[in-house]
Amino acid sequence: MQSSGLALTKNYAFIRHNSSNCHPAKANCTYCFYRYKIGVKSCVCPRIVILTDPQTSKPNHFAKFVPMTTDPASTQNQTEDTIVALATANGLGAIAVIRLSGPQAIQIANAVFKGKNLLKQASHTLQFGAIVDGDVVLDEVVVSLFIAPKSYTKENVVEISCHGSPYIIQSIIKLLLAKGARAAKPGEFTLRAFLNGQLDLSQAEAVADLIASDSKASHQIAMQQLRGGFSSQLQVLREQLINFASLIELELDFAEEDVEFANRDQLKQLILQINKVVFELIRSFELGNVIKQGVNTVIAGRPNAGKSTLLNALLNEDRAIISEIPGTTRDTIEEVLNISGVNFRLIDTAGIREATDAIEAIGVQKTMDKISTSALLIYVFDVNELSAAELKQDVANLQRPGMPVLAIANKIDLAGKRSIGFSLPEAVKYLEISAKEKQHIDELKQLIYDTAIQTRLTGEETVITNIRHLEALQKTNEALERVLYGMENPVTSDFLAMDIKQALYYLGEITGAVTTDDLLENIFSKFCIGK
Repeated sequence: MQSSGLALTKNYAFIRHNSSNCHPAKANCTYCFYRYKIGVKSCVCPRIVILTDPQTSKPNHFAKFVPMTTDPASTQNQTEDTIVALATANGLGAIAVIRLSGPQAIQIANAVFKGKNLLKQASHTLQFGAIVDGDVVLDEVVVSLFIAPKSYTKENVVEISCHGSPYIIQSIIKLLLAKGARAAKPGEFTLRAFLNGQLDLSQAEAVADLIASDSKASHQIAMQQLRGGFSSQLQVLREQLINFASLIELELDFAEEDVEFANRDQLKQLILQINKVVFELIRSFELGNVIKQGVNTVIAGRPNAGKSTLLNALLNEDRAIISEIPGTTRDTIEEVLNISGVNFRLIDTAGIREATDAIEAIGVQKTMDKISTSALLIYVFDVNELSAAELKQDVANLQRPGMPVLAIANKIDLAGKRSIGFSLPEAVKYLEISAKEKQHIDELKQLIYDTAIQTRLTGEETVITNIRHLEALQKTNEALERVLYGMENPVTSDFLAMDIKQALYYLGEITGAVTTDDLLENIFSKFCIGK
């Protein structure tokens, strides 16, 4: 979409003004009538969209909202198209679902459906019949009808459940395209749900996270965000800021009278309160990223310490070859272990020692490389062979800032009452086990979980997993810090208003209250086609 044309946001659009026809000193947003000054990036209207100049990447000149009835010839409103895509996974299967969405979805489906007249059926009904191409029956199907606005996209939606033959799927989609549908772009169904007000932007992103969730914890967070928990929290913050921003803006209209409509003490308390919430959300990203991506966990130690035996014990299967011969493991072995809904990517590595040949040297180097990028290190040692001084030195050599270390004393089934954990730094957690006899393996799993996931998940807390949200919250925090600085070092209301608007802008970026075409394209292009 060109920056000089029409931009869409839910049920409103705005057109850029010509630079030769500038506003007077102040103007009103035609949606919320909020007064803003020329030179400020945006008003606080929750539906504003900023178009950027493709050459300078800076916001264009002021724009005003107009009803969506405007449709310039130079810009086609893409939501007037009817789109089609396979909604289920590609490949052979018992059933496949082909989805249509748009104003002509029912008419197009009806044109190829042999059965009841779909145009006369009620919403949320199933119709049995056949898809026909002329006299040729392509398949017997069940058609699901969702009439606007009671659908995922708030448009007319038709879902055709057919047999999962790739030939049948392609034939039906080809037929629907010939009848006037257009092939959907990645994420276009969810994009339409956003543009039509069914979802906000953070909820739309949660749809992708839900599809990609591969653990109980990641599913739990995606569902919480999809239900609007995160959005509701941000909306409360924005509304509180908008109220004060309106009062400060009003002061600008009465600058000559030198009056204050916004109580500065109340504003300061509000900013501190909001900043506390924002900071907690920023802090939650560390946990959220771990849950979304999984925890890289390296199992390292000297040769013949029992690393591969421990991997097998944790997985409860014979995944790695084990033997009494030191240096059996030459390459890394990676497996996923789910503990209490969180995925841990376990990496068994070659024993750390002076290599005896070139191949072993490569294996040892790979071990060190994996340790350098790991989120958690499990250092396994033979409690019968290693002294307290050697253990302390080994851990010191491998430890790095920010990486938790578990020192695991193995082979206690062969040892007497001997513990050397006292020699370790307090930050290093120590546990005695027998990997071969599977003694204390459950305790080790709990220790791994507790070390990596220090916050217990209840399903009610808001956890940030999206780097885009993190960056917007960090910028919000910076803007609010500037507001506090301005209040401690008295500045004019103009500057306070600008910083508050910046905070509102970045909060609005998360939910889509403020957005750009480039941002939307970047987000929805990562979705699968059909969603």
